[in-house]
Amino acid sequence: MKNLGFIFLAITTLVLITVTIFASLNLSFSWVFYLSILGQILLVISVYKILREDYQTDKEFKDWYEDHPKSDKD
Repeated sequence: MKNLGFIFLAITTLVLITVTIFASLNLSFSWVFYLSILGQILLVISVYKILREDYQTDKEFKDWYEDHPKSDKD
């Protein structure tokens, strides 16, 4: 699968949102603690996968942003 890093990032986001909900509902400390540890591990894996992904582009900094092209006058 090409974008495995983004899948890990989505799972990480869901786990850390779950930690926030569990903490606000005063669930057992062990659940919150272990889910937060899992979320931190998933975050490191997600960042590693995204940074190591083989991604090529022909865009350069002078191309500016695609949604707001830079005019020649600027």
